[in-house]
Amino acid sequence: MELPLDFATLRVIWWGLLGVLLIAFALTDGFDLGVGALLPFVARTDEERRMVINTIGATWEGNQVWFILGGGAIFAAWPFVYAVSFSGFYLAMFLVLSALILRPVAFKYRSKRPSPKWRSFWDWCLFIGGFVPALVFGVAVGNVLIGAPFRLDSDLRSFYEGALLGLFTPFALLCGLLSVTMLVLHGATWLGLKAERGPVQKRAFAIGTVAGLLSLVLFAAGGAWVAFGDLGFRIVSEVDPNGFSNPLRSTVEAAGGAWMDNYATYPWMLIAPALGFLGTAAALLGLWRKSEPVAFIGSSAATVGIISTVGLSMFPFILPSSIDPGSSLTVWNASSSHLTLFIMLGVTVVFLPLILIYTAWVYKVLWGRSTTAALKTNPDLY
Repeated sequence: MELPLDFATLRVIWWGLLGVLLIAFALTDGFDLGVGALLPFVARTDEERRMVINTIGATWEGNQVWFILGGGAIFAAWPFVYAVSFSGFYLAMFLVLSALILRPVAFKYRSKRPSPKWRSFWDWCLFIGGFVPALVFGVAVGNVLIGAPFRLDSDLRSFYEGALLGLFTPFALLCGLLSVTMLVLHGATWLGLKAERGPVQKRAFAIGTVAGLLSLVLFAAGGAWVAFGDLGFRIVSEVDPNGFSNPLRSTVEAAGGAWMDNYATYPWMLIAPALGFLGTAAALLGLWRKSEPVAFIGSSAATVGIISTVGLSMFPFILPSSIDPGSSLTVWNASSSHLTLFIMLGVTVVFLPLILIYTAWVYKVLWGRSTTAALKTNPDLY
């Protein structure tokens, strides 16, 4: 059957859609994670902490939909990537999910007892539920840039030869810290929009400023490491972008600095790292001038720029192999079939706009600042 879009075009579209889903998760649930990591430090009284929790309490569940959609997209559009990453990074994923599970439990049980120790315990659980996923997600991205220790045999069975502690290399930890500072900045700017003006907002702005400055330093350091270090992979022989999916049909070599090749070939891609730096600078300017919308728009732009930098630098790679470059997974060799991608695209064209419209409507209805005064009049608040 002749399809309107060729296989290569559909592969690129789905690579872009996967990026959109991951960025949407970072933009929405990202500020939830950032607020959780900030909670013990920006709020000192029980009323202040309840007020901070209520800035995200009504929407955090909906924001996690993007995480589920991203995992589903990997499963359906990139089955090889799903098989290798979710099995190889199993313990890391378990660590993330365990931390994320703490959030709903903490939201549910924190206010069940008036004991300060009880509430403080669940507040720190919310901190763990924000800090740990932010760190591990960044460490995972760092390992993707380094290359995962897996290989494929002639029957396309994957064999992962790494360990959990092996993921936490110096470069991966740098990426993890960048992820934490990026999301803490995003969470601080969200509190600027949603928390009442007062001590909590001032503390959030102060910590957000430090996080923003560290983000600039870490992003620059990571870029220098990628450009001048021994990281990178390159396709040696061209493969047919319209060919069948088989990772072993590619010829790949590890090459230091190869992640910078795309910027020489496609100079427009420099927009992504520029957006990462300029967005962070705009967020810092907004925090300094107490302009909440500018700060939040800036941190959102920084998040888009930093994540896009990784994807554009690696294209067409999705998950390279550090121990057997020939097993590396790319846009051209690891996708589902032509027909599968086309059917999925049709479903996405219908339902993704509906999700976006519903999400926008929810935020419109729930818009407004969370205040300590509202805690005394509304018993349904956390």
